[in-house]
Amino acid sequence: MNYTFRLLLFFLMLSTISIEAQELLSEKHHFTKQDTLRGSITPERAWWDLTYYHLDIKVSPEEKSIRGKNTIQYKVLDSHTVIQVDLQTPLKLTKAIQNGKELNINHDGNAHFITLIDKQNIGDINSITVYYEGIPKEAIRAPWDGGVSWKKDNNGNHFIATSCQGLGASVWWPNKDHMYDEVDSMLISVNVPKDLMNVSNGRLRLVEQIGDTKTFHWFVKNPINNYGVNMNIGDYVNFSEVYDGMAGNLNMDYYVLRDNLEKAKEHFKDAPKMMKAFEHWFGQYPFYADSFKLVEVPYLGMEHQSSVTYGNQYKKGYLGNDLSGTGWGLKFDFIIIHEAGHEWFANNITNKDIADMWIHESFTAYSENLFLDYYYGKEASADYVIGTRKNIANDKPIIGKYYDVNKKGSGTDMYYKGANMLHTLRQLIEDDEKWRQILRGLNTTFYHQTVTTKQVEDYISKQTGINLTEFFNQYLRTTKIPTLEYSHNKKALKYRWTNIVDGFDMPIQVKIGNNEQWIYPKSEWQTMEVPSSKTPISIDRDFYIEVKEL
Repeated sequence: MNYTFRLLLFFLMLSTISIEAQELLSEKHHFTKQDTLRGSITPERAWWDLTYYHLDIKVSPEEKSIRGKNTIQYKVLDSHTVIQVDLQTPLKLTKAIQNGKELNINHDGNAHFITLIDKQNIGDINSITVYYEGIPKEAIRAPWDGGVSWKKDNNGNHFIATSCQGLGASVWWPNKDHMYDEVDSMLISVNVPKDLMNVSNGRLRLVEQIGDTKTFHWFVKNPINNYGVNMNIGDYVNFSEVYDGMAGNLNMDYYVLRDNLEKAKEHFKDAPKMMKAFEHWFGQYPFYADSFKLVEVPYLGMEHQSSVTYGNQYKKGYLGNDLSGTGWGLKFDFIIIHEAGHEWFANNITNKDIADMWIHESFTAYSENLFLDYYYGKEASADYVIGTRKNIANDKPIIGKYYDVNKKGSGTDMYYKGANMLHTLRQLIEDDEKWRQILRGLNTTFYHQTVTTKQVEDYISKQTGINLTEFFNQYLRTTKIPTLEYSHNKKALKYRWTNIVDGFDMPIQVKIGNNEQWIYPKSEWQTMEVPSSKTPISIDRDFYIEVKEL
């Protein structure tokens, strides 16, 4: 290669890199200051650690308004004078008080910077009370758009619920709205008209009637992420059971609209079945101290911690449909199984940044076929998860491209592609009990913690004894489906991987004649002898790959 050509090639490569860098920079510029204030650990967030909330509010259904306060208790990690509290418009943060002193608030969109007067000594436990009011954003397509659903039941009673994953809990109450810091415990006090009931997270401590209203006080003993906090208001009736679980007796409560009581008693039998299967696969339910609830709501459902919301119309499958197209998806109520699965992956193990939201959704989508595995066997579960592949879009990577701006990855593929990635990983381990212990180990190692993708990847790699770096790079960070190309002639089988990241060398199982064996493709052609050109060859369907016979 002569000097002139090398120089030309260098400048061509430099130009390509420059164009790619400009495209990335341009894309990043689409994010605003508000995205950064919402999605990053700002200096005004970093210096204090959440310990306790007392959310105390009055809900006025006729006005669709909320008024009240949140007392925020925190531990001082570093001396600072400004604290960031988040509350989304059109709600208004009206006042902040600490030690009887009203504080100055600098409003910057949905972020509110409060200047403290008293010295913040490292190690001190302090509190600040913020007051707010207004008409919150109304959810139009809950739970996908988020906000408050203001509906009525068939009898004309108010039927109200919150949902805010991604959008943020600050859409309806003021808090430190970032996933990295979970509050240790929380009291939720909600005042509603006396003919209605509010159901929130944790256990009901007290109901107070004051004139023509009632205040329901719910206490959450375990750490909880902000979007997991909810209020659900309606003409509810309650039934319950005690489940004999891994950690003893677990109260399982069900709150449904009055007219749906009898059908719910039959339909919600999937709940204890779920608990039995998931304690087997994932370990003990993480919130025994706060009980388990299913609460009927006027939207499809959501994974609110210890207060899982339900709106699947008392049908099997997903609103009566089988997402896998195999028939197995009609063996269970999708919302009960999927949303309750999030108690382990989302509520127990929580992503620190929404870019890593696959940790919530991939494992929980995968939990659906593990439920089937427990009750109907391994082939049924494989049928189901493989059947969901038709829903994979490969539109963008599962992991969000940017951190610190509250931006997730592919909204579809973190479910179905993520589930199939984990199903593929199960095949690589080739030991179902070991795989079960890895899933359980995740929930004990990261019990009640916020985590990063790297922590999850490193844990699984260590426990499997396999370097899974390229495996996760392939499935999480690209839209490429590994493609096995092979040709079969005379007594030779030739094969290789294409459409892969550098270093990807995942082995797969094939059946050659009557013999099952592993082959180890690389990007270069590999060759092995086979008995004859007529020897049948089949590729294990459990691996999420494409196969191309040349």
